[in-house]
Amino acid sequence: MRYRITCLFICIVWISGCGQSSETASNQPSVQQKSIIELSEKDTIPASFFPDPVQIVSIGDSLTQGVGDSKDNGGYLPYLQNKLEKEPSITSVEMINHGIRGNRTDQLLKRLDKARIKEDIKQADSIVVTIGGNDIMKVFKQNFSNLELNQFESAKVGYEKRLRQILDKVRSENDHAQIYLVGVYNPFSKWFADFYELDMIMNEWNESGKEIIEEYDSAYFIEIADIFKNSEEDLLYAEDYFHPNDRGYELIATRIYNDMDITTIGEDTLEASAKGDDDQE
Repeated sequence: MRYRITCLFICIVWISGCGQSSETASNQPSVQQKSIIELSEKDTIPASFFPDPVQIVSIGDSLTQGVGDSKDNGGYLPYLQNKLEKEPSITSVEMINHGIRGNRTDQLLKRLDKARIKEDIKQADSIVVTIGGNDIMKVFKQNFSNLELNQFESAKVGYEKRLRQILDKVRSENDHAQIYLVGVYNPFSKWFADFYELDMIMNEWNESGKEIIEEYDSAYFIEIADIFKNSEEDLLYAEDYFHPNDRGYELIATRIYNDMDITTIGEDTLEASAKGDDDQE
């Protein structure tokens, strides 16, 4: 009798154990399914969580093209890119160069109608403009034997009008990008120190640039004349003593970088990206 009870007890324990194991096994798929459902219900990470590369578009003359750069890398652009990419808030920087040697304001104004330039400006976070030096040099070339200050004053009126038109076109394509207008400099200051009139001309044209750029939102003037006037270093390209050399471009890039509004660069792009994510939900 005792043997039967013992066997019966063992059977009951074994059956209850199998039942519990079977129940656990049958519950496992439902637990996994619940986990999968819970994971799928979690919010997806918006694309704006991963910032797009900051895009810098440079337009203008030989200073943008980089004439005098021994490595032919685009003058100040690679130096500026390197500095910006060290910023913790910037993942990467794309530099787009639309500089052409010898460009004056009238020529740049026409080039801004090209589809490629318009599209790049439209996508830009910042736009750097170098223009004006060749407008001044045109007066020199046309009146070399009989230069007078009023000739530069007359030419400056046309420069101011076209500069506004350039900035208006840029703003019509992009209403949020930062704009940086780089000033002109006197490359002859070290060689013709007594020709103070040339410094006066450069200063007046720079003052015009400052006043005009202040008429636009998120637009800034970058002064570089003092870099070349006050430096004891050799900053000019040895083959023409007119364009900057590598060191000259490095200092221009440093000045642009120091005057840039780093905290808001690309901010509008991120907001637009975030808005796009919301629209897709």
